[in-house]
Amino acid sequence: ALLEMEENQITLNKLEKGTDNPAFSSLGEERLNEECGDPCSESKEERRGEGNGRFSSYCRKALQPASKAKHFCKAHAKVFRRVALGLLGVAYLCYFIAACWLNFQRALALLIMTAVVVFFACWSLFKKYCGAKVLLLLSPVWRCLQKSWPWLKWLLWVALLGGLITWLVLDTSRNPEQLISLAGFCFLVLFLFVFSKHHSAVSWRAVFWGLGLEFLLGLFILRTTPGIQAFRWLGDQIQYFLGYTTAGSSFVFGNELIAGVFAFQNLPIVVFFSCVMSVLYYLGVMQWLIVKISWLLQISMGTTSTETLSVAGNIFVGQTEAPLLIRPYLADMTCSEIHAVMTGGFSTIAGSVMGAYISFGIDAASLIAASVMAAPCALAMSKLIYPEVEESKFKGKGSVQLSGGEGQNILEAASNGASASVGLVANIAANLIAFLAVLEFINAALRWFGEMVNIEELTFQLICSYIFMPVAFLMGASWEDSPLVAELLGIKIFLNEFVAYEQLAAYKKNRLSGLEEWDGSRKQWISERAETIATFALCGFANFSSIGIVLGGMGSVAPQRKGDASSMVLRAMLTGVCVSMLNACLAGLLHVPTEVGDCVTFFSTANFSSTSYTMYTCCKQLFASSVLENGTLSFTGTWAGLAESMLYLTQCCGHYNHTSC
Repeated sequence: ALLEMEENQITLNKLEKGTDNPAFSSLGEERLNEECGDPCSESKEERRGEGNGRFSSYCRKALQPASKAKHFCKAHAKVFRRVALGLLGVAYLCYFIAACWLNFQRALALLIMTAVVVFFACWSLFKKYCGAKVLLLLSPVWRCLQKSWPWLKWLLWVALLGGLITWLVLDTSRNPEQLISLAGFCFLVLFLFVFSKHHSAVSWRAVFWGLGLEFLLGLFILRTTPGIQAFRWLGDQIQYFLGYTTAGSSFVFGNELIAGVFAFQNLPIVVFFSCVMSVLYYLGVMQWLIVKISWLLQISMGTTSTETLSVAGNIFVGQTEAPLLIRPYLADMTCSEIHAVMTGGFSTIAGSVMGAYISFGIDAASLIAASVMAAPCALAMSKLIYPEVEESKFKGKGSVQLSGGEGQNILEAASNGASASVGLVANIAANLIAFLAVLEFINAALRWFGEMVNIEELTFQLICSYIFMPVAFLMGASWEDSPLVAELLGIKIFLNEFVAYEQLAAYKKNRLSGLEEWDGSRKQWISERAETIATFALCGFANFSSIGIVLGGMGSVAPQRKGDASSMVLRAMLTGVCVSMLNACLAGLLHVPTEVGDCVTFFSTANFSSTSYTMYTCCKQLFASSVLENGTLSFTGTWAGLAESMLYLTQCCGHYNHTSC
């Protein structure tokens, strides 16, 4: 017995050699099966099957309430959605009433936004449930209108033309310099018609409707009180909104860098704006806006749905992103439609870079107005210089589909937008470094060549001021301001608009700081009217550096149309330049000079330790009213008999030079 126990003991030596318990090995299991025979194995499988069956039945019984709840939710999904929307609507209504009750003036913006949303929601429901009935009721009126349209349209055109001429006569009688802008507007339209590809095929409906919509938009934005207040409010809100960029950029770069370094102060705005645009695109807000604007342009101008969608999209996105809206249709579009797509890209700026220009100090309302007004004008001028002579496959087609955002959720959309802007930011920074360096090199070379023939300070800007000075004057800038506006035009066309807007911002800063207008023979700033005209004239991607961007973008989305795009790109760029100039002419025609307040009241409360544009204007007014006779200084106008006039004159002489000093 002891001998058997010693043989069966599991020693450390046996474990090292791999001896295992036979009952737990596969060989042991086979040995047991052989001893038991087939019935034993079959009973084991049956027991295992019975156990699995009982377990699955238990699971089914346990999950039965959850599956019933799931089926119930699916069957009543619409009811749950309506209940949830109803609860949200009631909650928002309570919030809205409370906000208006507490402070109605503060809640005015909320009221306007709510009214707009409610209007479009009601309009959508009205079209869905009552649209067909209303169209049926109005069909006799529509048939009658169609019969009378051949003579009625001429009556309307005569009435509109007579009203426009009457308004222009009355309006320009107060400010005759506006007639120069009107002459420039007519000259540019005539210039584009002279260089038209097919003079006899011009669609005058598209041209006149496009220019008419541009004029009406400009009249509403620049002349009417609601338009001025609405776009000024919108510009202020965008400025506040862009200010939130500081929270991210200060965390990454620090407060010291974003306070004084351009790359850390302005370029992060492009990242933030691109992120927001991507989120709006994912939510469908951008598509909704683009479709509504393109519908208005299409029914009025008679253009096709594809080209109209692309041009309308250029109000919000860049010249390479807008063609992506109609990517599936580009291969079948006509040359005239491709030209319209490229012209729309050259005539406007992207929303992302608009944020950077606003951060420079450029007027936000003017930039927004220029982008909106450029859409109908670009479509009209494209049809003037490159009319349609082919049969479009999309004529009368209104079912062009816009794709949604690529992100799976709102967080991915925001991340994609921020990531996509990295290339744009790098492109802006690289172009600024390259173009400013090239500009400095060109100026150095021109100065060297000029000194050889005793021409001092010959620069690229000086050459542009002479070349584009007549154009700047025709747009409405004064003769004194025309050289500086012409310089900005030259920089915009031959370099890019980013550099030009930076220079315009410097001129505006000098004016608002109250600097002297002239520093010797050099003008330090331009008038407010010239600033507005320049803002509209520079608002577009029409420059030689953008040609490569457009061709690269078109080649990637429609490789088979790259040859057509290459043959038309210079004509499209020229059209884009003229569209921006037409907007500038219209801005000069509709510009109303800002009235300076009572200077006596201003001086009574002014702090003369610093200067401003209002102080400069009032000091110039005081200098003009001073009269020196026989060594005695006196004043005329509102300054006559004012005891403080001499004190104010002394304070003004501390900042500005004049013979009265």
